[in-house]
Amino acid sequence: MKTAVRYFSKTGNTKSIARAIAGGAGTRAVSIADEPQLTERADTLFLGGAPYANIMAPELKRYAEELSPDMVGRVVLFTTSNWSRRTVYALRKLLREKGIAVEQEHFYAHMLHIRGRLEAAKEFGRRFS
Repeated sequence: MKTAVRYFSKTGNTKSIARAIAGGAGTRAVSIADEPQLTERADTLFLGGAPYANIMAPELKRYAEELSPDMVGRVVLFTTSNWSRRTVYALRKLLREKGIAVEQEHFYAHMLHIRGRLEAAKEFGRRFS
């Protein structure tokens, strides 16, 4: 099974969590800024980002909107923020409306406790890959 990790990060918090998830999943984390679309089909795609000013980053929204249901088996979401999981909820809705399977469970790390959540993120990657 092919597993991929894609993320959008402005501050580096989501990047750190994405790398930990990728470590657990046995793959590498790739910024959507570096790879704006999947280049090969993934059975499981971990996708994450944080809300900025309490809204989803336009880059992440565009990535989800352009994600083809033919390129992914299921999506597992993750987010980092001060308090809001709004990005996860919006992504879940958008992807499901496109006919893409999205796991109900997601990973959350508070922006002030990233280091303390790295091992849990790694385990999350193991569990869903």
